[in-house]
Amino acid sequence: MFKRIDHVEIVTDQPERTVEFYTEVLGFKVRSRDRIDGSPLGVPMSLVYLDLGGTTVELISYEGASVEPAPRNEHLGYRMMALEVDDMQVTVEYLKTKRIEIVWGPKVREKYARAEIRDPDGNHIELRQWFC
Repeated sequence: MFKRIDHVEIVTDQPERTVEFYTEVLGFKVRSRDRIDGSPLGVPMSLVYLDLGGTTVELISYEGASVEPAPRNEHLGYRMMALEVDDMQVTVEYLKTKRIEIVWGPKVREKYARAEIRDPDGNHIELRQWFC
């Protein structure tokens, strides 16, 4: 019945900066773009579909509408997405060259290493290296 997560949606008020972050820093590819003139908010809605290894992130922006910032503290609801990395230390060094702050970690456990960053809108992104 249920096959997989099709995509994750992120609402942004900085669409180009956010696309640049996901493509230039994290390596996502722009799969397609769309525009819907009649959105639920009554303003045009722009969509950008980003792909990373078969996982899709849909960036949504509403022209002229204000958007609440991402939560900074623990809260009910969506918390973050996680990206698997090959080598945590190499990834951390790479992110430093892109001026991306590691906001938590890396913490190394017996079976994994874990760290967190944020996208331009403040959404948390976990980085996870599994040791098998």
